Amino acid sequence: MASFSFGAGNARKLVTLPLYAAGRLLTAVVPRAHDQWVFGCGAGIGDGALALWQTAAAEGTRGVWLVGSEREARDAAARGIRSVAKSSLRGLWLTARAGVVVVTHGFGDVNRYAVSGSFVVQLWHGIPLKRIGLDSPETLRLPAALARSAAGPALRRLLAAMFRGAARRIRILPAASHVVRGRLESAFALPDERVPVTGEPRVDVLSRGTAAERRSNARAELEQLTGPISPGVTTVLYAPTWRDGAPDPAVPSAAEWDALTRLLEREDAVLLVRSHPLGAGEYRPPVPTDRVRALGSDLVADVTPLLPGLDALVTDYSSLVFDSALVPLPVVFLAPDVDDYARRRGFYGRYADIAGADWAVDWEGARAQLEALLRDAGERERRVERARRLSEAVHAFRDGANSQRVYRAILAGSSMRPRTRGSR
Repeated sequence: MASFSFGAGNARKLVTLPLYAAGRLLTAVVPRAHDQWVFGCGAGIGDGALALWQTAAAEGTRGVWLVGSEREARDAAARGIRSVAKSSLRGLWLTARAGVVVVTHGFGDVNRYAVSGSFVVQLWHGIPLKRIGLDSPETLRLPAALARSAAGPALRRLLAAMFRGAARRIRILPAASHVVRGRLESAFALPDERVPVTGEPRVDVLSRGTAAERRSNARAELEQLTGPISPGVTTVLYAPTWRDGAPDPAVPSAAEWDALTRLLEREDAVLLVRSHPLGAGEYRPPVPTDRVRALGSDLVADVTPLLPGLDALVTDYSSLVFDSALVPLPVVFLAPDVDDYARRRGFYGRYADIAGADWAVDWEGARAQLEALLRDAGERERRVERARRLSEAVHAFRDGANSQRVYRAILAGSSMRPRTRGSR
C-alpha cells in the first residue's frame, strides 16, 4: 500500500486547521532573523535543497536542516549538516525565526505551522510531466466518505483557498526553462517575477566535471549501494511513478519476470528497481536473482547523482525522464494506464510529445523495446538523440551553476547579504 495519498493528506490538513491558526499568531509576533535559513526536503537529505545548502554554506550563510526522522538526522550528521527535528518545539521556533525557508515538496518539509512571513524558496522536485498543484484535480482530492458527504464541495473550496494562500507565500520557484516556467506559474498561480528561469539546483550534479568523471563516481556509488557491477555490465533503471494510493498496474507477473530475467542474463545486464518514495509495489521476482536489485529510497534518498552510472531508463510519467536527458540516457516508456492517468491526473501537453507514439503498454512490449535498445546500436542512438532533443527543450542551462543563480536570486529578492565567515 502507498504511504501517502492526497485524500489522506488533505484530511489531516483540515483536522489541524487550529494549529495553522496558532502558527499564524506565533509568526505575527516573533521577529524573523533575515540572515538565518532553514532547509527541508520531503525526500531526505538531497535534491535541490542539498545543492542550495552547499552553495549557501560556501558563502557563509547560516542554516539549519529540519529533519523528519532519525535516518535523516544521521544522513545530515554524516555530511556535517546541523539538523533539528522539524516537529519539535525547537523546529517550530527555528522555522518561525528564519528569514529564508527552503523546501522541495511542501511546507511540511519544515515546520508547516510557522512558515508565514518568511521568504519561501520552493525548489520543487523535478520538471512536471503530469499536472501538479492547481492544474490537477488530485491536489484537492478528499477521502471518499468526505467527498460524498454534503460538506464535500465546501471542503474542496476550503482546500483550494488554503492551497492558493500557501502558494502566495512562495517568493521564488526556480524554473529549468521558459517552457517549465509556464507550467509552474499555472500550477501555483504565481506571477512571472516569482518564477525565474535559473535552472534547477537539483541537476547541477549532472553538469559538473567531465562525463567520464560523472560516470565513474556514479558507478562506484551504485556498487556501494547495490553490490558489485562488472565494468561491462549494462545497468538499467526502472522507475515507475506514484499512483496516489492506487495499485501499480505495471508490477510484472511471474511469467513477465521470467522473460525479463532471461533477457537480462542474455544481455549481461542488471535491472535496478526504484519505486516512487510515496508509493509501494511488489517489484521482486519470484525467483531471487542478482540481475534484479532494489534501489529504493531506503537505500538512497536522491537518485539524480547516480543517473550518469546508468545505461538506460525504463519509466512511465516520472520527471526522471527530464533529468536523465542531461546525461543523456535512452528511455523505454512503459505506460499501461495512459488514458486513465490522463483523466485522473492529466499531462502538460500530450504524453506522446515526450514518449513518442511507440510507448509500451505491458512488460512484453517493454522487454522487446529494451532488447532492441541493448542489441542494436542504431536503436540506442535513436533514443539517445530523442533524449538530447528533450534536454534542449526543457533545460535552459547545462553549466552546473543553477544553485549559484538561485542563491543570487534569493539575496536580491530578500535584500539580504551573505553572512561572512567569522561574523557573529
